[in-house]
Amino acid sequence: MTLVKQRRFTLGRRHDMDMTTGGIVSNILKFAFPLLLGNLFQQLYNMVDTWVIGQTGQDGAYAAVGSVGPIINILIGFFLGFSSGAGVIISQYYGAKKYEDVKRAVHTALTMTLILAVVFTVVGVIMTPAVLKLMLQSKEGSADLYENAKIYLTIYFSGVVGLMIYNIGSGMLRAIGDSRRPFYFLVASATINTVLDLVFVFVFSMGVAGVALATIIAQGVSAILTVITLIGTTSCVKLNIKELGIDAKMLLKIVTVGFPAAIQMALTSFSNVFVQSYVTNVNGDPAACLGGWTTYSKIDQLIFLPVQSISLGVTTFVGQNLGIGNHKRAKRGTYISYAMASVSAICIIIPVMIFAPYLAAVFNDDPEIVANSTLLLRYITPFYLLCCINQIFSAALRGAGNTRAPMIIMLCTFVGFRQIYLFVMSNYISNDLLPIALGYPAGWLACSIATLIYFKFYKFENRSMVGK
Repeated sequence: MTLVKQRRFTLGRRHDMDMTTGGIVSNILKFAFPLLLGNLFQQLYNMVDTWVIGQTGQDGAYAAVGSVGPIINILIGFFLGFSSGAGVIISQYYGAKKYEDVKRAVHTALTMTLILAVVFTVVGVIMTPAVLKLMLQSKEGSADLYENAKIYLTIYFSGVVGLMIYNIGSGMLRAIGDSRRPFYFLVASATINTVLDLVFVFVFSMGVAGVALATIIAQGVSAILTVITLIGTTSCVKLNIKELGIDAKMLLKIVTVGFPAAIQMALTSFSNVFVQSYVTNVNGDPAACLGGWTTYSKIDQLIFLPVQSISLGVTTFVGQNLGIGNHKRAKRGTYISYAMASVSAICIIIPVMIFAPYLAAVFNDDPEIVANSTLLLRYITPFYLLCCINQIFSAALRGAGNTRAPMIIMLCTFVGFRQIYLFVMSNYISNDLLPIALGYPAGWLACSIATLIYFKFYKFENRSMVGK
């Protein structure tokens, strides 16, 4: 790249962040805070859908809307893994000041996203009935859950392109340190989703179909805003529609980093379908048990947000610093981020355990559902300190371009170990709700131990994908 071109990109930067200089704590906080707020608004999509349905008094519909997350995440998780590969490559090239390579990565990743959007729409609509039958299985009271979940998922996957475009575009902006504008887009789309939920359900009585339609419209808005920003930006992630296409070498780099993460996320989500099938078939009323699990899951997502946001910051931080070969700063930033995540988790865990019944009643005030969700919150929430370990250190490995090790570790623990636990527990020890639900922290513990051992012996030196 010529000096003129480099200067043009540099002078045009307004929202990006160079994380290779300055204080580590301030860098992570400046990046993670807008991301935290953005993730909060992103969680509002399905959360508001669940809350609105919960106010109708239809427990079957409530449990159905809240239970579809694992199915959505099978495909979306795969795509997020792919997009994480693009983010790592972009952040490393950005850290190395190789802006033309950033440009090639942007256009290649966006082109692949459009192709995958068509594939995921078709596959999602087709696979919905089969996966729902596997998850809900045949038990008295599950027929209503199946029909409502089928309606929601069919509409959701029909408009999944909006979510995919937003995620790949916002990932590109975050890779260069811009976590603010993705947050603004989520504020707008979450507001639209909330308004449309209320209108479609309480004014037009559209039920589950209404909340699903509101979601895909809102996601479409966030996608449009992201594309407009990429086209209009003066930074190195500027999008030129005429230059869309696939650069084979760049795609190979993205896939090398992203494919292991994609497999890990998709298979972990598929494993969660089995977990939910166990929850549906525990002793007790399936709607009440799944309703309690639904409420717990919504609050769980909120608890997890600070750790998730800091972990995304770690990936970008490590990627940029390894792009210029500063492996000591990359590793030090990882340990500091782990401490930040642990402190934030403790500050959330304590009030959640104290006020669990009141938090649960916000989503659905049915006494049985509140009792089940309170039980889960009070016994599982303390184990979120384990998530700080496996999420932060895995994120650092991904920032270094090593997605294979986190994939293997998480598949062995979140999928293999957890499924063995659930089978043994449900068939030979106890088929009650809490012992089954404890399969989650059991998997977290195994994953944290394995991740720490691997990270201790991992060398950050010469781990950049830049120049390869």
